Amino acid sequence: MQLNQAKSIRLIAFDIDGIMTDGGLYLADSGEEFKRFNSLDGHGLKMLKASGVELAIITGRTSRCVELRAKNLGINHLFQGIENKLATMQSLLRQLNIPADAAAYMGDDVVDLPVMRRMALAATVPEAPQVVRDHAHYVTRRNGGHGAVREVCELIMSAQGTLDKQIAPYMA
Repeated sequence: MQLNQAKSIRLIAFDIDGIMTDGGLYLADSGEEFKRFNSLDGHGLKMLKASGVELAIITGRTSRCVELRAKNLGINHLFQGIENKLATMQSLLRQLNIPADAAAYMGDDVVDLPVMRRMALAATVPEAPQVVRDHAHYVTRRNGGHGAVREVCELIMSAQGTLDKQIAPYMA
């Protein structure tokens, strides 16, 4: 079922905390925020983008390190400090002329449910609350910040028949 839904995905948006990170908030005495990102996730995102799928980040928090990570990964659609993630996603879909039935979202908390419930493919992580897992089409085996994003990227590429092409340069 997930592979079927993943075939048509042209855009996927991700939450940050608990999805691209382990969900921990590391704060220095100075107030500076630190986040730990996974390099496997990063390369998965780069391969997915190279396969033709648009990438976006929609997060409720605002952090300079997220901006730097998005830039490093070539993610041009970055939305931080967002209270209404659904409105932001709908606006992005209109801007890119992509229907919701060709879009995916990966989130891990109840604030992500409005978006997850309206996209063709909704993914989450095992540590998400039960209600979020209940509304996801796909729950990763890997935890947030520990390869869950890579797992979803590979799911989409497998469904679209682009994974082997993305891996081929490393097999030469």
